[in-house]
Amino acid sequence: MANTDIIIHDEKDNVGVVVIEKIQPDQKCNCWIMENDKSTTIESINEIKLGHKVAMIDLKEGDTIIKYGHDIGKVVKSIKKGEHVHVHNVKTKKW
Repeated sequence: MANTDIIIHDEKDNVGVVVIEKIQPDQKCNCWIMENDKSTTIESINEIKLGHKVAMIDLKEGDTIIKYGHDIGKVVKSIKKGEHVHVHNVKTKKW
């Protein structure tokens, strides 16, 4: 596979983390699933900077975000596959 643009930690994760300076809108991104050393691709919707999350599937309001195989929050605004996942569309379930 070509260079890795996004790392997915666990096969159950529905988000990946950008590991290059940024991905551009409509970029075909190479993804590495760390848990089982598999690879996949995704086309980005937004510019997403290093360290930020990208949705690996379509997510609707109320869905749970899974990262590292764990629940890290809930979707508060629908997110399309390839879209930036951040504070504008995800909130913690703690409050």
